[in-house]
Amino acid sequence: MLRQVLHRGLRTSFSRLGHFVASHPVFFASAPVLISILLGASFSRYHIEESVESLLAPKHSLAKIERNLVNSLFPVNRSKHRLYSDLQTPGRYGRVIITSFRKANMLDQHHTELILKLHSAVTRIQVQRPGFNYTFAHICILNNDKTCIVDDIVHVLEELKTARSSNRTNFAITYPITHLKDGREVYNGHQLGGVTVHSKDRVKSAEAIQLTYYLQAINSLNDMVAEKWESIFCNTVELFQKSNRKVKMYPFTSSSLKEDFQKTSRVSERYLITSLVLVVSLAILCCSMQDCVRSKPWLGLLGLLTISLATLTAAGIINLTGGKYNSTFLGIPFIMLGHGLYGTFEMLSSWRKTREDQHVKERTAAVFADSMLSFSLTTAMYLVTFGIGASPFTNIEAARIFCCNSCIAIFFNYLYVLSFYGSSLVFTGYIENNYQHSIFCRKVPKPEVLQEKPAWYRFLLTAKFSEDTTDSEETNTYESHLLVCFLKRYYCDWITNTYVKPFVVLFYLVYISFALMGYLQVNEGSDLSNIVATATRTIEYTTAQQKYFSNYSPVIGFYIYESIEYWNTSVQEDVLEYTKGFVRISWFESYLNYLRKLNISTGLPKKNFTDMLRNSFLKAPQFAHFSEDIIFSKKYNNEVDVVASRMFLVAKTMETKREELYDLLETLRKLSLTSKVKFIVFNPSFVYMDRYASSVGAPLQNSCISALFLLFFSAFLVADSLINVWLTLTVASVEFGVIGFMTLWKVELDCISVLCLIYGINYTIDNCAPLLSTFVLGKDFTRTKWVKNALEIHGVAILQSYLCYIVGLIPLAAVPSNLTRTLFRCLFLIALVTFFHCFAILPVILTFVPPSKKKRKEKKNPENREEIECVEMVDMDSTRVVDQITTV
Repeated sequence: MLRQVLHRGLRTSFSRLGHFVASHPVFFASAPVLISILLGASFSRYHIEESVESLLAPKHSLAKIERNLVNSLFPVNRSKHRLYSDLQTPGRYGRVIITSFRKANMLDQHHTELILKLHSAVTRIQVQRPGFNYTFAHICILNNDKTCIVDDIVHVLEELKTARSSNRTNFAITYPITHLKDGREVYNGHQLGGVTVHSKDRVKSAEAIQLTYYLQAINSLNDMVAEKWESIFCNTVELFQKSNRKVKMYPFTSSSLKEDFQKTSRVSERYLITSLVLVVSLAILCCSMQDCVRSKPWLGLLGLLTISLATLTAAGIINLTGGKYNSTFLGIPFIMLGHGLYGTFEMLSSWRKTREDQHVKERTAAVFADSMLSFSLTTAMYLVTFGIGASPFTNIEAARIFCCNSCIAIFFNYLYVLSFYGSSLVFTGYIENNYQHSIFCRKVPKPEVLQEKPAWYRFLLTAKFSEDTTDSEETNTYESHLLVCFLKRYYCDWITNTYVKPFVVLFYLVYISFALMGYLQVNEGSDLSNIVATATRTIEYTTAQQKYFSNYSPVIGFYIYESIEYWNTSVQEDVLEYTKGFVRISWFESYLNYLRKLNISTGLPKKNFTDMLRNSFLKAPQFAHFSEDIIFSKKYNNEVDVVASRMFLVAKTMETKREELYDLLETLRKLSLTSKVKFIVFNPSFVYMDRYASSVGAPLQNSCISALFLLFFSAFLVADSLINVWLTLTVASVEFGVIGFMTLWKVELDCISVLCLIYGINYTIDNCAPLLSTFVLGKDFTRTKWVKNALEIHGVAILQSYLCYIVGLIPLAAVPSNLTRTLFRCLFLIALVTFFHCFAILPVILTFVPPSKKKRKEKKNPENREEIECVEMVDMDSTRVVDQITTV
């Protein structure tokens, strides 16, 4: 009883709201426009978020804590040349991969001289500032001897050139660790690519070489000069390639990722305009019909204007509150489109069901009572699911900001549909009631007058007058609409046909099978190249990086942050055991080898150990560079102790370098918790990878839980709890299918796809809830009859919104960006799978699931009893009618 009372109360409230809107249409039409214009003026405060890390790296992660600890011990800015990472290197730098179109050996004489020539051109780059010209020497990171740090491969190429000029044949390059002429061991796994080796790791040829130039950014002026240097660096490399056509160069800087991420917004502009034009055109066609009075083309345009005004208002609020834009916001207009289109088309569908002899105010009140209840509940679901995503529980800032702004946009979209679109419906209603043309607003003449006009004139002014129709025809005046006619006369009978149902069930089983196959292959995507525009430096560089330099992982720093007994042989064995299986660039191992060469036991007493380490080992030229890997401290008795140290590890990897690196991180983390030695591992890429899987899935998980709770508690408020049961199962089926087919379509579970999945929950509820509600609440007749009724009542609105939405998505597929590619594929699958459920699965499944309509048919209310005359048979020859009234 409480459910029915609440349901009727809400319908009555919305009916009164519709009557109020119809009584003040000018106010409700002008207020949203004025608010949008005022807030839209705030675009002078438009700002773009420039920090990719703050958007896409998990806010709360162990890697950030480890980075702070590492920075306090060994400044990362000084260690960038040794702590190599591909896209996540901190600070300013310029990087270039040089390769050949013909897979030539980049270590031959011609290419060696060419690379050294490029190196010389890069070091001569000048950044002009008032009063001074900055070169690489002025802004480079300095070594201990106050010289610029350059890649060790440059020294290797210079030695190779010298050896060739002096006809020395004993110079050999080994891989992945080689020795320089000063005796130093250096790692070249990230500098030589596509390597072919002889025996004993001697390099025979290399198809690619990578050079990196690290810059200082210690103050604002220095950072500005370094940023300008990066831009000139890219231009220099591109000009150098034009003069040397046989080689291919891939430049990349610290600014490239940020620029290419924001480039998606710029390259999408003309495609979004195309999308808007297509949606407007199709929306106008969907609202049109042959009857020039009952046709509503302006409502198709005004529906999209409603969504646009809401989007502009939300953007204005974002600007006024100091929000910054990023390319992920491209998905918000499509969320608005899906929600707003169905709301407006559903209102138009409800208008068609009202009686034409009613006043416009009464018809508007009936529309609000009929459609606003479900639209309000689905809007509440949007606000709850995206609201949970906007909470502090969301660890990815880009997802949190997206959900927050989506909530604002959806809220104003709801208000403007009630006000602006509601008042637009009132104005077009008066035009219809006055028998004026729906486009030109001219009075349509009577049929006898039209007979005297030309054929084209009669075609444009075709209309059916109420006095020309009987009572039975009055309710069918809108059946001339193409979609209404298609559903009512053809599709509803076909989909509920007994011979069609087995094929639909079989098709659904195939759907579940393929979805399961994809679901079992879901991958979490933390690759930053998935969120940038295509045909950019980032994509070209990462492609070359993956092709030539995927044999080894980025260099991982292994930091021991406590004073341990390095002189103890058992401790030495523990440290070597922890790093077993890695290529080690380590002072520790070099020191132990140094002692062995001197025939000195590695198990020295503490004092002898520190003396030998400081006064002999680190004084040797070939080991002097290890001095920055050890931190000494003096105690009160003048004893020297090693309080912290580091070494660098490299793991052998395959093509799936990122997945293997993530597994490697987790393995080393677990080892650090159980080991006797306190250590941490760090690489700049860990900041993006650490807890990424759990962080990116958290918004979807929280939204699903909140949606389930809302559906559960609202079961006590809706007219029948079965509505929520079938709706929950439908949402689960749709989300399961989207995730499965998304994976089969090579879409990873990243920030963009998760946001789309959250939207998929709401899109499914938007379209399926009215169908299920009409079916469950229907009384009398059969299940098949009520399935047909539900499709006839709500199917047109679903079909109209689906067609417009798909047409709007199509231009998005052509945008040259990985971000929009993910966005298109996810949104397209959501729309397609939901449409499949609305028009195939649900109409078939509902014909043999509860509630039973036959039981309800037997339960008649006393006030609905029917009285008929009963004929009593007396004998075979005569009959008589008795004065007896029997109630049936």
